[in-house]
Amino acid sequence: MQLGQFSLSLKVKDIMESINFYQQLGFKVVDGGHTNQGFPDNNLTKWRIMRNDNLQIGLFQGMFEKNILMFNANDLDKIKEGMDNTGLKIIKATEDNKSKRLTSIVIVDPDGNKIMFDQT
Repeated sequence: MQLGQFSLSLKVKDIMESINFYQQLGFKVVDGGHTNQGFPDNNLTKWRIMRNDNLQIGLFQGMFEKNILMFNANDLDKIKEGMDNTGLKIIKATEDNKSKRLTSIVIVDPDGNKIMFDQT
């Protein structure tokens, strides 16, 4: 199963404080609600994607209960088919309201860690 680009999605309390911290480690902001018109920041939620070479993290304020393992998938239908064939239990699947296209899948590992597969 080709899972796509891996990143760690981190629940943060203060997005600016977290950005400053990760910038000190060499990460740079490459996307986020401050520039992304499709999913902009608001008063309750803010997000940024940061990269350092081939490492990627997501910082999410007000969006997730816990940290999440994230895969940016190229073909969610194929991943879902693979999960169905192996018996993995999908706990949440989200579709685009207009196109009815699958946009995300969430599973949980044996230790309760959420793993999200996202296709935008």
